[in-house]
Order: sequence, then structure tokens, then C-alpha cells
Amino acid sequence: MPNWGYIAIIILACYIVASIALYYLQEYFIFKPEKLDKEFQFHYNNQIVEEYNLETRDGAIINGLHFKVENPKGVVLYLKGNSKSIKGWGKFAVDFTRHRYDVCMLDYRGFGKSTGRRSFKALKRDLQFVYNKLKEQVDEKYIILYGRSMGSGFAAKLASINNPKMLILDAPYYSLSKVAAKYIPFMPVSLIMRYPIPTYKWLKYVNCPIHIIHGTHDRLIPFKSSIKLSKIKPKLTRLYTVIGGGHKNLNNFESYHKMLGEIINSKMRKINLSNTSIGVQHAKKGVNVQA
Repeated sequence: MPNWGYIAIIILACYIVASIALYYLQEYFIFKPEKLDKEFQFHYNNQIVEEYNLETRDGAIINGLHFKVENPKGVVLYLKGNSKSIKGWGKFAVDFTRHRYDVCMLDYRGFGKSTGRRSFKALKRDLQFVYNKLKEQVDEKYIILYGRSMGSGFAAKLASINNPKMLILDAPYYSLSKVAAKYIPFMPVSLIMRYPIPTYKWLKYVNCPIHIIHGTHDRLIPFKSSIKLSKIKPKLTRLYTVIGGGHKNLNNFESYHKMLGEIINSKMRKINLSNTSIGVQHAKKGVNVQA
């Protein structure tokens, strides 16, 4: 007859060890950095770009790129996803420069040429530091925050404590903890996640227009996550659907580029609802309505 108490202790011990391992090793699953040599030279055809390096208060270096246009309408702070470096992400700047917007990109700590020990607190502090530097050059009303995948959560955080022109979320997640729970539902995710990135919590405090773009065939971050996010601040939010779009290929859809152009070139106008059908009720079954 098996000793169930002994077996239970073994299972519990394994569970605890696995939880501890996930706590300390989760960065290897969350972040997929590409490191670049300090001497690496960035080059993009038909783009005017300047490289910058910002030193943080703890001595880390945040490396980034500033794509420039003549007489810009504003500037887009583009926060990328969790993989590679801005070497590859830089090719997406053209989607904004073509509309006469400057674009600032940066590599998170440990990505590209950026240095420093990475932590949730440090990443948030770095991004606010970069945002502050940007505010020294341009008024906030001309700053657009664009967050892609993992960057969408950090973009929401910045928008929640600043006053940018607008916030654009590309394939955002409800929270990184929710994504992790999908793959390891048997683990105490809420306790072991060092990078919870709760987009939904931060969106509650955003007061600028919010635009969410998501593909219907996204298998990594389901489209329904954007539907849930769009309900947090419905009066400020518009949800854009890329039919058939996945997680990494929205730029290959013409509809995405049409949406993006409409978003960044749009002007918020108040609507006079007094002469609309708002508040009109459909007649109940069996009740005649006089015209």
C-alpha cells in the first residue's frame, strides 16, 4: 500500500521548487533580447535617423533611435515587443514618418546596446526618464504613445501618469500575468510573476484618446483581450479590427495602414448628441408607436 503522506510531501516539494525556479528564471521566457556591439551602425534606406544614448541615475545606458522628418506634426514614442532589438524594429518607423511624424524608439535594458540590470521597477523608471527627455523637446500634446505587444502595457503605464496626445495599443494583452496563467494554470502566477504588467489596471487612469488595434487570428494574445480592454474606458476608446491578422503580421495588411493613418491624423471633435437617436428605445413587441 502506497504511503500517501510521503507522496504528497514529494509532490508539494516539487511544486515549491518549480515555483521558485519560475520566479528566478522567468526573464528567460519573457524577454528574447538581441544584443548589439557598441560599434554597430544603424542604417535605414530613405530615412533620416540619429542614434542617442541616455544615462540613467543608476548608471545604465538606454540606447535608442530618433527618426526625423521635416516640419513634423509630432513625435511617436514607439515601445516595441519583447524580442530582438531596435535594429529590426526600426523598419516600422516608416509607417509614421510617411505621415510626417518623428519616431523615437528605444531598447529596453539588456536589449541591443542598452545596458543595466533589468527589473520591473527599473523598466518603468527608464521609460518615464525617456518620456521626460522627450517632453523637454516637444509639448506633450504632440506626443503619441504607441505600444506593440509587450510594449503596449508599458505604453499604457506612461499614458496613465502623463498627458500625451493619444495612446495606441497594438496587439495588447489584458495583463502579462493572465497570459502566463494560460500556459501554466497550475502555478501560483499572481505570486511568482515579477513582471505582471497589468495593462487593464493602468488603462483606468488614462485620460487621452485610446486606440486599440488587434488581429482576429492572433494566437498568442487573443483578440478577446482587446475587447475586454476596450470596455475599461469606453468613452475614450476605439477598437480597430484587422480581419485575419495574426500577432506578428499586421503590417502586411492594407487595412492596418488605413487604420493607422486615420488614427494618427484624426482630430477629436465633440458630438452634439441632442439631435441624434441616442436615448431612443425600440418599441416593445405588441406595442404600436405613433410616427
